[in-house]
Amino acid sequence: MELLATGETARKRTVDTQFDLTPQERHVAMLAASGLTNPEIATQLFVTTSTIEFHLSRVFRKLGITSRKQIGRKLSEADSGD
Repeated sequence: MELLATGETARKRTVDTQFDLTPQERHVAMLAASGLTNPEIATQLFVTTSTIEFHLSRVFRKLGITSRKQIGRKLSEADSGD
């Protein structure tokens, strides 16, 4: 419903895109990489802490990482095409 209200559509998932971060996951990942805590991110995005935990769990899985400290490096690698 939220996507419909904004005029956006969900992107099609394929084998090639299964590990791509969604815009929301990327935003949460960038905020986490900047040093914000889950409650701080949740407050900034007007969502619950559990929503942030959900997004970060997907970020960790998609990027193949196990620590918040790895997020920034992995995002940089993804942006540079490595």
